[in-house]
Amino acid sequence: MRESQCNKVLHFIETEGSITPLDALREFGCMRLASRVSDLKRKGYPITREMESAKNRYGETVRYARYRMEAAE
Repeated sequence: MRESQCNKVLHFIETEGSITPLDALREFGCMRLASRVSDLKRKGYPITREMESAKNRYGETVRYARYRMEAAE
């Protein structure tokens, strides 16, 4: 049985601590990470998003999302 993209995203977050759209694309060809995270959130997983900035190869600032499990209180 093939593992679904949602399961791959969940496993990646659990093992690596967080995931970005570039991680998802490189690791398992997922081009719609925000949609998969939304699916997981609807299933009850407490996933949060943080926006980060970095420079691209042209020196321009770009923003991207990093998703992780919400910290337990």
